[in-house]
Amino acid sequence: MSEWGIALIAAGSALVGSLITGWFTRTAGGRQAEAARHAGDRQADAVLDTVRATLEEQRAVRVLDLRRQTYVRFLECAEVVSLSRRTGHGQPGDGPALQRAFVAVLLEGPEEVSGAARRLVDSLRGSPSPDDLDQARSEFIDAARGTLSPPSGQLPRARAAAPPSGATP
Repeated sequence: MSEWGIALIAAGSALVGSLITGWFTRTAGGRQAEAARHAGDRQADAVLDTVRATLEEQRAVRVLDLRRQTYVRFLECAEVVSLSRRTGHGQPGDGPALQRAFVAVLLEGPEEVSGAARRLVDSLRGSPSPDDLDQARSEFIDAARGTLSPPSGQLPRARAAAPPSGATP
């Protein structure tokens, strides 16, 4: 064999070896790129889950805040009507303000709080003894606290059911 023949065989072997190595490198690179893409997808899914959980928690906090404001407004109106009945000094708008606050509690719920609010309004419409009025007020406060104090640190969903009767906050 001549020197040219040996050179051609060596060059051909180098070229074939480079092609085979390149093909394996390309295949391995494709696998690594695919693995990196899957890892990125998992990371993006984790971030989305975190964002969803944060938004859900913020929504639940807003629901609790709205309920708290509704219950406080109702209790304030009930106290004004109660005081005006005891002292005889009231404003003409006290009764309608109580009715509007009561309707807001009925809409906000849940049923346990709405029922306690109804009993308090019924007590204020009649001529209850101070003890009966205090009992109705305490029932409403206990029901409201039960709704506003989620069990085991979890925030409730909107329009969630109230804790069972007799539950303490």
